[in-house]
Amino acid sequence: MGRRALRKIDPSLDLSGNLKTFDQLPQPWDGARLFGRRAPLEVEVGSGKGLFLRTAASRRPEVDFLGIEIAPKYARFAAAGLAKRAIANAVIAIADAGRIFGQLLPPDSVAAVHIYFPDPWWKRRHEKRRLFTESLVRDLRRTLLPSGTLHFWTDVEEYFRTSLDLLVTHTDLEGPLSVAEIPAEHDMDYRTHFERRTRLQGQPVYRAQFRRPVE
Repeated sequence: MGRRALRKIDPSLDLSGNLKTFDQLPQPWDGARLFGRRAPLEVEVGSGKGLFLRTAASRRPEVDFLGIEIAPKYARFAAAGLAKRAIANAVIAIADAGRIFGQLLPPDSVAAVHIYFPDPWWKRRHEKRRLFTESLVRDLRRTLLPSGTLHFWTDVEEYFRTSLDLLVTHTDLEGPLSVAEIPAEHDMDYRTHFERRTRLQGQPVYRAQFRRPVE
């Protein structure tokens, strides 16, 4: 099932505080320059419509959230949702995740990484486009703080297994740790729109958590 068309963005909204390109991010990285303070940083890869960022940033104002979305129209939509609610502790970057983790984020800088329902790129000739690669999982491990966590969910079992194999083979992250499914308390009580759609259709969601060891 394809994605539904996005609603139009209110043209009066100022997205500049919540939407950045890669070149607009602080280089070298400095969270205080981006968020105006120093706070724990969590990163979401593939923010889509922004449901997770809106919810997490609203519930946890003491944490800063960086969302990464490579599709400009979805990044703008997610940023509009943040701007509409005046959420200052979340920013969406229009960028490639590999570039941000490989070139921008320093070691020991991220408290948690959230990766929910990345594109599985079904066709074999497209598998090289998949998010999880040897270089990315090494960069995830490098940028996580000791005891920092990686949260990975997908509705594609084959993608789940192959991604877990990469993480186990090429990092020393502890896991996979199992994650229980929590009943939704209301219609939008889901991590992402993809989780909502998948669960309402009665299909399984595969979840795992990894943790960087304390050295």
